[in-house]
Amino acid sequence: MLKKILIANRGEIACRVIRTCKRLGIATVAIYHHEDRMAPHVGLADIAVQLKGDVPTASYLDQAQIIEICQAQGVDGLHPGYGFLSENADFVEKVIDAGIVFIGPDAASMRLMGDKIRSRVFAAAHGVPVAPSATQDGAIQDGDLDNFLAKAEAVGFPLLIKASAGGGGKGMKIVRSAAELRDQIATAASEAQRYFGDARVYAERLVELPRHIEVQVLGDGQGDVVHLFERECSLQRRYQKIVEESPAPNLPAGLRDRICDAAVTLAKAANYKNAGTIEFILGADGEFYFLEMNTRLQVEHPITEMVVGVDLVEAQLRIAAGEGVPFRQENLSQTGWAIECRINAEEPEKDFRPAIGRIALLRTPSGEGVRFDGGIVEGQAVTPAFDSMLAKLIAYAPTRHEAAARMERALTDLALVGVPNNIDYLTRIMGNAAFLAGNLHTGFLAQEATSLASPEPGQAEELAAILAAAFLDPDFKRIAREIPEPHASIGFWRN
Repeated sequence: MLKKILIANRGEIACRVIRTCKRLGIATVAIYHHEDRMAPHVGLADIAVQLKGDVPTASYLDQAQIIEICQAQGVDGLHPGYGFLSENADFVEKVIDAGIVFIGPDAASMRLMGDKIRSRVFAAAHGVPVAPSATQDGAIQDGDLDNFLAKAEAVGFPLLIKASAGGGGKGMKIVRSAAELRDQIATAASEAQRYFGDARVYAERLVELPRHIEVQVLGDGQGDVVHLFERECSLQRRYQKIVEESPAPNLPAGLRDRICDAAVTLAKAANYKNAGTIEFILGADGEFYFLEMNTRLQVEHPITEMVVGVDLVEAQLRIAAGEGVPFRQENLSQTGWAIECRINAEEPEKDFRPAIGRIALLRTPSGEGVRFDGGIVEGQAVTPAFDSMLAKLIAYAPTRHEAAARMERALTDLALVGVPNNIDYLTRIMGNAAFLAGNLHTGFLAQEATSLASPEPGQAEELAAILAAAFLDPDFKRIAREIPEPHASIGFWRN
Protein backbone atom coordinates (compact mmCIF):
# COMPACT_ATOMS: atom_id res chain seq x y z
CA MET A 1 0.00 0.00 0.00
CA LEU A 2 1.12 3.57 -0.65
CA LYS A 3 2.40 5.48 2.36
CA LYS A 4 1.94 9.15 1.47
CA ILE A 5 -0.10 10.71 -1.31
CA LEU A 6 -0.77 14.18 -2.63
CA ILE A 7 -4.28 15.09 -3.74
CA ALA A 8 -3.99 17.33 -6.80
CA ASN A 9 -7.44 18.82 -6.31
CA ARG A 10 -9.63 20.80 -3.95
CA GLY A 11 -13.09 20.92 -2.39
CA GLU A 12 -15.27 17.93 -1.71
CA ILE A 13 -13.28 15.39 -3.75
CA ALA A 14 -10.06 16.28 -1.91
CA CYS A 15 -11.87 15.78 1.40
CA ARG A 16 -13.34 12.51 0.13
CA VAL A 17 -9.93 11.07 -0.79
CA ILE A 18 -8.36 12.24 2.46
CA ARG A 19 -11.03 10.50 4.56
CA THR A 20 -10.29 7.12 2.99
CA CYS A 21 -6.54 7.68 3.35
CA LYS A 22 -6.96 8.44 7.06
CA ARG A 23 -8.90 5.21 7.53
CA LEU A 24 -6.14 3.26 5.79
CA GLY A 25 -3.31 5.01 7.65
CA ILE A 26 -1.97 6.79 4.54
CA ALA A 27 -0.47 10.24 5.08
CA THR A 28 -1.91 13.01 2.90
CA VAL A 29 -0.67 16.25 1.37
CA ALA A 30 -3.18 18.88 0.25
CA ILE A 31 -2.51 21.76 -2.11
CA TYR A 32 -4.45 25.02 -2.09
CA HIS A 33 -4.56 28.45 -3.62
CA HIS A 34 -4.74 31.47 -1.29
CA GLU A 35 -8.41 31.84 -2.20
CA ASP A 36 -8.99 28.35 -0.77
CA ARG A 37 -7.13 28.91 2.49
CA MET A 38 -10.35 28.40 4.53
CA ALA A 39 -11.42 25.29 2.63
CA PRO A 40 -11.88 22.11 4.74
CA HIS A 41 -9.40 20.01 2.75
CA VAL A 42 -6.61 22.32 3.90
CA GLY A 43 -7.12 21.45 7.56
CA LEU A 44 -8.14 17.84 6.98
CA ALA A 45 -4.86 16.78 5.35
CA ASP A 46 -1.72 15.99 7.36
CA ILE A 47 0.20 18.61 5.38
CA ALA A 48 -1.09 21.51 3.28
CA VAL A 49 1.07 23.42 0.82
CA GLN A 50 0.02 26.73 -0.71
CA LEU A 51 0.30 27.02 -4.47
CA LYS A 52 2.00 30.00 -6.03
CA GLY A 53 0.16 32.03 -8.64
CA ASP A 54 -2.42 34.77 -8.89
CA VAL A 55 -5.08 32.90 -10.85
CA PRO A 56 -6.69 30.12 -8.75
CA THR A 57 -7.55 27.70 -11.56
CA ALA A 58 -4.18 28.16 -13.25
CA SER A 59 -2.44 27.26 -9.99
CA TYR A 60 -4.26 23.92 -9.74
CA LEU A 61 -3.24 23.26 -13.36
CA ASP A 62 0.46 24.08 -12.83
CA GLN A 63 1.95 20.67 -13.53
CA ALA A 64 5.57 21.57 -12.78
CA GLN A 65 4.70 23.19 -9.45
CA ILE A 66 2.56 20.24 -8.33
CA ILE A 67 5.29 17.73 -9.15
CA GLU A 68 7.85 19.89 -7.32
CA ILE A 69 5.62 19.80 -4.23
CA CYS A 70 5.31 16.02 -4.55
CA GLN A 71 9.09 15.66 -4.60
CA ALA A 72 9.65 18.11 -1.76
CA GLN A 73 7.11 16.29 0.42
CA GLY A 74 8.36 12.80 -0.44
CA VAL A 75 5.03 11.42 -1.59
CA ASP A 76 4.86 8.08 -3.37
CA GLY A 77 1.44 8.58 -4.97
CA LEU A 78 -0.75 11.28 -6.50
CA HIS A 79 -4.55 11.21 -6.67
CA PRO A 80 -5.97 13.63 -9.26
CA GLY A 81 -9.62 13.62 -8.16
CA TYR A 82 -11.77 14.76 -11.09
CA GLY A 83 -11.51 17.86 -13.24
CA PHE A 84 -8.28 19.86 -13.42
CA LEU A 85 -5.48 17.45 -14.45
CA SER A 86 -7.34 14.19 -13.87
CA GLU A 87 -7.54 13.29 -17.58
CA ASN A 88 -4.34 14.93 -18.81
CA ALA A 89 -2.14 12.18 -20.30
CA ASP A 90 0.93 14.43 -20.48
CA PHE A 91 0.65 15.08 -16.75
CA VAL A 92 0.35 11.34 -16.06
CA GLU A 93 3.63 10.75 -17.87
CA LYS A 94 5.38 13.53 -15.95
CA VAL A 95 4.17 12.15 -12.63
CA ILE A 96 5.41 8.65 -13.47
CA ASP A 97 8.74 10.01 -14.80
CA ALA A 98 9.19 11.72 -11.42
CA GLY A 99 8.97 8.33 -9.71
CA ILE A 100 5.47 8.89 -8.34
CA VAL A 101 2.53 6.49 -8.70
CA PHE A 102 -0.42 8.02 -10.55
CA ILE A 103 -3.65 6.79 -8.98
CA GLY A 104 -5.56 6.31 -12.20
CA PRO A 105 -5.13 4.88 -15.70
CA ASP A 106 -1.92 5.00 -17.71
CA ALA A 107 -1.35 7.67 -20.33
CA ALA A 108 -1.95 5.32 -23.27
CA SER A 109 -5.41 4.30 -22.03
CA MET A 110 -6.23 7.90 -21.26
CA ARG A 111 -5.30 9.03 -24.78
CA LEU A 112 -7.26 6.20 -26.36
CA MET A 113 -10.43 6.25 -24.29
CA GLY A 114 -10.43 9.95 -23.44
CA ASP A 115 -10.59 10.95 -27.11
CA LYS A 116 -14.20 10.71 -28.28
CA ILE A 117 -13.30 9.98 -31.90
CA ARG A 118 -10.62 7.36 -31.21
CA SER A 119 -12.67 5.70 -28.48
CA ARG A 120 -15.79 5.32 -30.62
CA VAL A 121 -13.75 3.77 -33.45
CA PHE A 122 -12.14 1.45 -30.89
CA ALA A 123 -15.55 0.58 -29.41
CA ALA A 124 -17.01 -0.28 -32.82
CA ALA A 125 -13.99 -2.45 -33.62
CA HIS A 126 -14.68 -4.53 -30.49
CA GLY A 127 -18.37 -5.03 -31.09
CA VAL A 128 -19.68 -2.30 -28.76
CA PRO A 129 -22.54 -0.43 -30.49
CA VAL A 130 -21.98 3.20 -31.50
CA ALA A 131 -24.47 5.61 -33.06
CA PRO A 132 -24.29 5.92 -36.88
CA SER A 133 -21.57 8.41 -37.76
CA ALA A 134 -20.50 10.52 -40.74
CA THR A 135 -17.11 8.87 -41.28
CA GLN A 136 -15.03 6.18 -39.69
CA ASP A 137 -12.87 8.65 -37.80
CA GLY A 138 -15.41 11.47 -37.85
CA ALA A 139 -12.75 14.17 -37.74
CA ILE A 140 -12.64 17.37 -39.73
CA GLN A 141 -9.10 17.76 -41.01
CA ASP A 142 -7.76 20.75 -42.93
CA GLY A 143 -9.29 20.84 -46.38
CA ASP A 144 -11.83 18.04 -45.98
CA LEU A 145 -14.83 20.04 -44.78
CA ASP A 146 -16.84 19.55 -47.99
CA ASN A 147 -16.30 15.80 -47.84
CA PHE A 148 -17.29 15.77 -44.19
CA LEU A 149 -20.42 17.78 -44.96
CA ALA A 150 -21.49 15.29 -47.61
CA LYS A 151 -20.95 12.28 -45.35
CA ALA A 152 -22.64 13.96 -42.39
CA GLU A 153 -25.69 14.76 -44.50
CA ALA A 154 -25.79 11.16 -45.70
CA VAL A 155 -26.20 9.92 -42.12
CA GLY A 156 -29.50 11.77 -41.96
CA PHE A 157 -31.06 14.31 -39.64
CA PRO A 158 -31.26 15.12 -36.81
CA LEU A 159 -27.50 15.10 -36.29
CA LEU A 160 -25.35 15.78 -33.27
CA ILE A 161 -22.04 17.57 -33.87
CA LYS A 162 -19.62 16.89 -31.01
CA ALA A 163 -16.09 17.93 -30.06
CA SER A 164 -13.65 15.03 -29.86
CA ALA A 165 -11.98 16.47 -26.77
CA GLY A 166 -15.15 17.98 -25.39
CA GLY A 167 -17.40 17.72 -22.40
CA GLY A 168 -20.09 19.64 -20.55
CA GLY A 169 -21.90 20.53 -23.77
CA LYS A 170 -19.03 22.63 -25.14
CA GLY A 171 -18.53 22.12 -28.86
CA MET A 172 -21.85 20.28 -29.13
CA LYS A 173 -24.57 21.30 -31.57
CA ILE A 174 -27.87 19.76 -32.68
CA VAL A 175 -28.49 20.05 -36.43
CA ARG A 176 -31.97 19.38 -37.84
CA SER A 177 -31.53 20.37 -41.48
CA ALA A 178 -28.90 20.55 -44.20
CA ALA A 179 -29.31 24.33 -44.39
CA GLU A 180 -27.74 24.83 -40.96
CA LEU A 181 -25.14 22.06 -41.10
CA ARG A 182 -22.14 24.05 -42.35
CA ASP A 183 -22.61 26.89 -39.86
CA GLN A 184 -23.16 24.55 -36.92
CA ILE A 185 -20.05 22.53 -37.75
CA ALA A 186 -18.00 25.73 -37.90
CA THR A 187 -19.42 26.92 -34.57
CA ALA A 188 -18.80 23.58 -32.86
CA ALA A 189 -15.23 23.41 -34.16
CA SER A 190 -14.57 26.98 -33.02
CA GLU A 191 -15.90 26.21 -29.52
CA ALA A 192 -13.86 23.01 -29.39
CA GLN A 193 -10.68 24.90 -30.24
CA ARG A 194 -11.41 27.62 -27.69
CA TYR A 195 -12.27 25.33 -24.78
CA PHE A 196 -10.06 22.30 -25.45
CA GLY A 197 -7.34 23.42 -27.86
CA ASP A 198 -8.57 20.77 -30.32
CA ALA A 199 -10.89 21.73 -33.19
CA ARG A 200 -11.77 18.16 -34.21
CA VAL A 201 -15.48 17.42 -34.24
CA TYR A 202 -17.55 14.51 -35.50
CA ALA A 203 -21.15 13.97 -36.49
CA GLU A 204 -23.45 11.17 -35.38
CA ARG A 205 -27.15 10.49 -35.61
CA LEU A 206 -29.00 12.18 -32.76
CA VAL A 207 -30.99 9.86 -30.51
CA GLU A 208 -33.93 11.98 -29.39
CA LEU A 209 -34.55 12.21 -25.64
CA PRO A 210 -32.34 9.27 -24.67
CA ARG A 211 -31.55 8.02 -21.21
CA HIS A 212 -27.96 8.48 -20.05
CA ILE A 213 -26.73 5.23 -18.49
CA GLU A 214 -23.17 4.75 -17.27
CA VAL A 215 -21.26 1.78 -15.90
CA GLN A 216 -18.55 1.90 -13.23
CA VAL A 217 -15.57 -0.34 -14.02
CA LEU A 218 -12.35 -1.28 -12.28
CA GLY A 219 -9.39 -2.85 -14.08
CA ASP A 220 -5.88 -3.96 -13.22
CA GLY A 221 -4.26 -3.09 -16.58
CA GLN A 222 -3.73 -6.81 -17.31
CA GLY A 223 -7.20 -7.63 -18.58
CA ASP A 224 -8.91 -8.27 -15.23
CA VAL A 225 -11.98 -6.01 -15.24
CA VAL A 226 -15.14 -5.95 -13.16
CA HIS A 227 -18.19 -3.72 -13.39
CA LEU A 228 -19.98 -2.31 -10.37
CA PHE A 229 -23.29 -1.97 -12.19
CA GLU A 230 -24.97 1.06 -13.66
CA ARG A 231 -26.00 4.58 -12.76
CA GLU A 232 -28.84 6.63 -14.20
CA CYS A 233 -27.61 10.13 -15.07
CA SER A 234 -30.38 11.46 -17.31
CA LEU A 235 -31.37 14.48 -15.22
CA GLN A 236 -29.18 17.20 -16.72
CA ARG A 237 -29.22 20.92 -17.36
CA ARG A 238 -26.98 22.36 -20.06
CA TYR A 239 -25.65 18.82 -20.66
CA GLN A 240 -24.45 18.62 -17.04
CA LYS A 241 -25.83 16.16 -14.49
CA ILE A 242 -27.55 17.32 -11.31
CA VAL A 243 -29.30 14.15 -10.08
CA GLU A 244 -27.96 10.60 -10.39
CA GLU A 245 -29.16 7.29 -9.02
CA SER A 246 -28.36 3.61 -8.87
CA PRO A 247 -29.83 1.26 -9.93
CA ALA A 248 -31.35 2.82 -13.05
CA PRO A 249 -35.16 2.73 -12.74
CA ASN A 250 -37.33 0.76 -15.14
CA LEU A 251 -34.31 -0.90 -16.75
CA PRO A 252 -35.01 -4.56 -17.69
CA ALA A 253 -32.53 -7.00 -16.15
CA GLY A 254 -31.47 -8.39 -19.51
CA LEU A 255 -30.77 -4.91 -20.91
CA ARG A 256 -28.83 -4.02 -17.77
CA ASP A 257 -26.66 -7.11 -18.25
CA ARG A 258 -26.00 -6.27 -21.90
CA ILE A 259 -24.95 -2.71 -21.09
CA CYS A 260 -22.67 -3.79 -18.24
CA ASP A 261 -21.15 -6.58 -20.36
CA ALA A 262 -20.42 -4.10 -23.16
CA ALA A 263 -18.60 -1.85 -20.67
CA VAL A 264 -16.45 -4.74 -19.44
CA THR A 265 -15.68 -5.82 -23.02
CA LEU A 266 -14.45 -2.34 -23.88
CA ALA A 267 -12.37 -1.90 -20.71
CA LYS A 268 -10.75 -5.30 -21.18
CA ALA A 269 -9.90 -4.53 -24.80
CA ALA A 270 -8.19 -1.32 -23.66
CA ASN A 271 -6.27 -3.14 -20.85
CA TYR A 272 -7.77 -0.47 -18.65
CA LYS A 273 -6.27 0.12 -15.22
CA ASN A 274 -7.92 1.65 -12.15
CA ALA A 275 -11.38 3.26 -11.97
CA GLY A 276 -13.25 4.45 -15.02
CA THR A 277 -16.78 5.02 -16.23
CA ILE A 278 -18.19 3.99 -19.60
CA GLU A 279 -21.20 6.02 -20.65
CA PHE A 280 -24.03 5.02 -22.99
CA ILE A 281 -27.14 6.59 -24.42
CA LEU A 282 -30.25 4.43 -24.36
CA GLY A 283 -33.04 5.07 -26.85
CA ALA A 284 -36.74 4.55 -26.28
CA ASP A 285 -36.52 1.52 -28.57
CA GLY A 286 -34.15 -0.24 -26.15
CA GLU A 287 -31.07 0.20 -28.34
CA PHE A 288 -27.99 1.57 -26.58
CA TYR A 289 -24.84 3.21 -27.96
CA PHE A 290 -21.39 3.95 -26.58
CA LEU A 291 -21.06 7.64 -25.73
CA GLU A 292 -17.66 8.10 -24.10
CA MET A 293 -15.38 6.91 -21.32
CA ASN A 294 -14.36 9.06 -18.38
CA THR A 295 -10.88 7.91 -17.39
CA ARG A 296 -11.14 8.91 -13.75
CA LEU A 297 -13.36 8.71 -10.69
CA GLN A 298 -16.78 10.26 -11.31
CA VAL A 299 -18.55 12.90 -9.25
CA GLU A 300 -21.43 10.46 -8.76
CA HIS A 301 -19.33 7.54 -7.47
CA PRO A 302 -20.94 7.62 -3.96
CA ILE A 303 -24.21 6.11 -5.19
CA THR A 304 -22.32 3.08 -6.49
CA GLU A 305 -20.52 2.83 -3.16
CA MET A 306 -23.84 2.85 -1.31
CA VAL A 307 -25.60 0.16 -3.34
CA VAL A 308 -22.60 -2.12 -3.91
CA GLY A 309 -21.03 -1.64 -0.48
CA VAL A 310 -17.49 -0.73 -1.53
CA ASP A 311 -15.07 2.16 -1.11
CA LEU A 312 -14.04 3.09 -4.65
CA VAL A 313 -11.20 5.32 -3.50
CA GLU A 314 -9.74 2.44 -1.50
CA ALA A 315 -10.05 0.24 -4.59
CA GLN A 316 -8.21 2.89 -6.61
CA LEU A 317 -5.40 3.00 -4.05
CA ARG A 318 -5.04 -0.79 -3.93
CA ILE A 319 -4.97 -1.14 -7.72
CA ALA A 320 -2.41 1.67 -8.01
CA ALA A 321 -0.26 -0.06 -5.40
CA GLY A 322 -0.18 -3.24 -7.52
CA GLU A 323 -2.64 -5.28 -5.46
CA GLY A 324 -5.00 -5.86 -8.40
CA VAL A 325 -8.77 -5.54 -8.53
CA PRO A 326 -9.97 -6.24 -4.96
CA PHE A 327 -13.28 -7.84 -6.02
CA ARG A 328 -14.50 -10.74 -8.13
CA GLN A 329 -17.52 -10.11 -10.34
CA GLU A 330 -19.51 -12.91 -8.77
CA ASN A 331 -19.14 -11.31 -5.35
CA LEU A 332 -20.62 -7.95 -6.41
CA SER A 333 -24.32 -7.13 -6.30
CA GLN A 334 -26.69 -4.18 -5.93
CA THR A 335 -28.66 -3.82 -2.73
CA GLY A 336 -31.15 -1.02 -2.10
CA TRP A 337 -31.31 2.32 -3.90
CA ALA A 338 -29.18 5.46 -3.77
CA ILE A 339 -29.83 8.95 -5.14
CA GLU A 340 -27.32 11.80 -5.36
CA CYS A 341 -28.12 15.49 -5.73
CA ARG A 342 -25.44 17.98 -6.70
CA ILE A 343 -25.65 21.10 -4.54
CA ASN A 344 -24.70 23.95 -6.84
CA ALA A 345 -24.25 27.68 -6.43
CA GLU A 346 -26.67 28.65 -9.18
CA GLU A 347 -30.08 30.17 -9.88
CA PRO A 348 -32.42 27.61 -11.48
CA GLU A 349 -35.04 30.27 -12.21
CA LYS A 350 -32.47 32.18 -14.29
CA ASP A 351 -31.44 29.30 -16.56
CA PHE A 352 -29.14 27.90 -13.86
CA ARG A 353 -26.88 30.94 -13.94
CA PRO A 354 -23.82 30.39 -11.67
CA ALA A 355 -23.98 32.36 -8.44
CA ILE A 356 -21.44 33.83 -6.06
CA GLY A 357 -21.48 34.97 -2.45
CA ARG A 358 -20.17 34.10 0.99
CA ILE A 359 -21.48 31.13 2.97
CA ALA A 360 -23.04 32.73 6.03
CA LEU A 361 -24.79 29.65 7.40
CA LEU A 362 -24.32 25.94 6.73
CA ARG A 363 -26.26 23.20 8.47
CA THR A 364 -25.96 19.72 6.99
CA PRO A 365 -28.46 16.85 7.36
CA SER A 366 -27.59 13.55 8.97
CA GLY A 367 -29.24 10.32 9.98
CA GLU A 368 -29.67 6.82 8.64
CA GLY A 369 -28.95 6.53 4.94
CA VAL A 370 -27.89 10.18 4.53
CA ARG A 371 -24.41 11.17 3.38
CA PHE A 372 -23.12 14.69 2.77
CA ASP A 373 -19.91 15.01 0.76
CA GLY A 374 -18.86 18.63 1.01
CA GLY A 375 -15.83 20.84 0.88
CA ILE A 376 -17.26 24.11 2.19
CA VAL A 377 -17.47 25.91 5.52
CA GLU A 378 -19.23 28.95 6.93
CA GLY A 379 -17.42 32.16 6.03
CA GLN A 380 -16.00 30.71 2.82
CA ALA A 381 -16.33 32.82 -0.33
CA VAL A 382 -17.88 31.24 -3.41
CA THR A 383 -16.32 32.93 -6.44
CA PRO A 384 -16.44 32.50 -10.23
CA ALA A 385 -12.95 30.98 -10.09
CA PHE A 386 -14.18 27.39 -9.78
CA ASP A 387 -17.02 25.10 -10.81
CA SER A 388 -20.39 25.91 -9.24
CA MET A 389 -20.75 22.55 -7.48
CA LEU A 390 -20.36 23.01 -3.72
CA ALA A 391 -21.28 19.60 -2.34
CA LYS A 392 -23.18 16.37 -2.93
CA LEU A 393 -26.05 14.97 -0.92
CA ILE A 394 -26.67 11.23 -1.07
CA ALA A 395 -29.65 9.30 0.25
CA TYR A 396 -29.84 5.51 0.51
CA ALA A 397 -32.85 3.31 1.33
CA PRO A 398 -34.20 -0.16 0.55
CA THR A 399 -36.44 1.08 -2.30
CA ARG A 400 -36.42 3.94 -4.80
CA HIS A 401 -39.50 5.64 -3.34
CA GLU A 402 -38.00 5.46 0.15
CA ALA A 403 -34.71 6.87 -1.14
CA ALA A 404 -36.51 9.76 -2.86
CA ALA A 405 -38.51 10.51 0.30
CA ARG A 406 -35.35 10.37 2.40
CA MET A 407 -33.60 12.70 -0.05
CA GLU A 408 -36.52 15.14 0.03
CA ARG A 409 -36.33 15.29 3.83
CA ALA A 410 -32.55 15.68 3.77
CA LEU A 411 -32.78 18.54 1.27
CA THR A 412 -35.35 20.21 3.51
CA ASP A 413 -32.96 19.86 6.46
CA LEU A 414 -30.00 21.25 4.49
CA ALA A 415 -29.49 24.95 5.22
CA LEU A 416 -27.14 26.98 3.02
CA VAL A 417 -27.46 30.75 3.38
CA GLY A 418 -25.44 33.47 1.68
CA VAL A 419 -25.16 31.99 -1.80
CA PRO A 420 -28.04 31.38 -4.24
CA ASN A 421 -28.36 27.63 -4.74
CA ASN A 422 -30.48 24.85 -6.24
CA ILE A 423 -31.61 23.13 -3.02
CA ASP A 424 -35.29 24.07 -3.37
CA TYR A 425 -35.26 23.06 -7.04
CA LEU A 426 -33.83 19.64 -6.19
CA THR A 427 -36.49 19.25 -3.49
CA ARG A 428 -39.20 19.81 -6.08
CA ILE A 429 -37.64 17.17 -8.34
CA MET A 430 -37.84 14.60 -5.55
CA GLY A 431 -41.60 15.18 -5.26
CA ASN A 432 -42.28 15.31 -9.01
CA ALA A 433 -44.73 12.63 -10.18
CA ALA A 434 -42.86 11.85 -13.41
CA PHE A 435 -39.60 11.50 -11.50
CA LEU A 436 -41.17 9.20 -8.95
CA ALA A 437 -42.53 7.07 -11.79
CA GLY A 438 -39.00 6.76 -13.19
CA ASN A 439 -39.94 8.26 -16.56
CA LEU A 440 -36.50 9.76 -17.16
CA HIS A 441 -34.61 11.05 -20.19
CA THR A 442 -32.12 13.83 -20.90
CA GLY A 443 -34.91 16.28 -21.74
CA PHE A 444 -36.71 15.65 -18.45
CA LEU A 445 -35.96 18.99 -16.78
CA ALA A 446 -37.09 20.97 -19.82
CA GLN A 447 -40.21 18.81 -20.15
CA GLU A 448 -41.10 19.33 -16.49
CA ALA A 449 -40.07 23.01 -16.38
CA THR A 450 -43.54 24.23 -15.43
CA SER A 451 -44.06 21.77 -12.58
CA LEU A 452 -40.51 22.36 -11.30
CA ALA A 453 -40.72 26.16 -11.40
CA SER A 454 -40.39 28.04 -8.14
CA PRO A 455 -43.84 28.88 -6.72
CA GLU A 456 -44.76 32.37 -5.63
CA PRO A 457 -43.62 32.79 -2.00
CA GLY A 458 -46.32 32.41 0.59
CA GLN A 459 -46.38 33.72 4.15
CA ALA A 460 -44.19 30.89 5.45
CA GLU A 461 -41.53 31.49 2.81
CA GLU A 462 -41.58 35.24 3.43
CA LEU A 463 -41.14 34.59 7.14
CA ALA A 464 -38.21 32.24 6.47
CA ALA A 465 -36.54 34.91 4.33
CA ILE A 466 -37.08 37.55 7.01
CA LEU A 467 -35.66 35.29 9.70
CA ALA A 468 -32.63 34.48 7.57
CA ALA A 469 -31.98 38.18 7.00
CA ALA A 470 -32.45 38.88 10.69
CA PHE A 471 -30.10 36.09 11.68
CA LEU A 472 -27.40 37.48 9.42
CA ASP A 473 -27.92 41.10 10.42
CA PRO A 474 -25.93 42.34 13.42
CA ASP A 475 -28.87 44.50 14.48
CA PHE A 476 -31.07 41.48 14.98
CA LYS A 477 -33.68 43.14 17.22
CA ARG A 478 -34.15 46.03 14.80
CA ILE A 479 -34.98 43.61 12.00
CA ALA A 480 -37.31 41.62 14.25
CA ARG A 481 -39.29 44.74 15.21
CA GLU A 482 -39.99 45.37 11.53
CA ILE A 483 -41.56 41.94 10.96
CA PRO A 484 -45.25 42.38 10.02
CA GLU A 485 -47.86 41.61 12.68
CA PRO A 486 -49.30 38.47 10.97
CA HIS A 487 -46.08 36.71 11.89
CA ALA A 488 -47.03 36.78 15.56
CA SER A 489 -45.15 33.58 16.28
CA ILE A 490 -41.91 35.52 16.41
CA GLY A 491 -43.21 38.50 18.31
CA PHE A 492 -41.17 37.57 21.40
CA TRP A 493 -38.02 38.59 19.49
CA ARG A 494 -39.17 42.19 19.46
CA ASN A 495 -38.39 42.74 23.12
